[in-house]
Amino acid sequence: MARNDRLIIGDDGRARCFWQGEAPEYRAYHDREWGRPTSDDVRLFEKVCLEGFQSGLSWLTILRKRENFRRAFAGFDVAKVARFGPKDVTRLLADAGIVRHRGKIESTINNARRSIELAAEAGSLAAYFWRFEPRPQNRPKKLNWATLLTMSKTDESTALSKDLKKRGWTFVGPTTVYAFMQAVGIVNDHLEGCFCRVEVESERKTFQRPS
Repeated sequence: MARNDRLIIGDDGRARCFWQGEAPEYRAYHDREWGRPTSDDVRLFEKVCLEGFQSGLSWLTILRKRENFRRAFAGFDVAKVARFGPKDVTRLLADAGIVRHRGKIESTINNARRSIELAAEAGSLAAYFWRFEPRPQNRPKKLNWATLLTMSKTDESTALSKDLKKRGWTFVGPTTVYAFMQAVGIVNDHLEGCFCRVEVESERKTFQRPS
């Protein structure tokens, strides 16, 4: 694979963001999911939880365990996870298919309970999260690797993190939250030259922001 300005030219001739590497599941995630705008509450809850689990690890590690996480956490059904208790924590700590970190497991259960409160107030998780979409003028005019390096967190992700923490959420620091915003399309951080960037921009133009 050829590399140019942090892009990888694949065997199909398409340029992609370099971070997706050569693992087939990572390429599929990059091409079909990452950055595509969504208003699905289940996916949003799953993603914010998995970003918390990813902290200190590689995303590929989490991606390869994602089906195990879905099985362990009832498909990330908020109502079901919110009812998890001490026996579930013990069960999850014994599950080698996921990341066995007590703090992150308990955080997921806590955040499910907070999600119910938040959805009752805002109408949906999607309506809440999309409130923090940056204004176009606050986004870089050209997104190359050098620019992206300066954006591990942003004013918007810091504001979202602060608000979530005030509401009792955990493992939602501004860097974790920005990775979440990137993944669910609240921002489009595919690099200039990546074929997905144009596709995602087109999707964002027709996407109906939840309210």
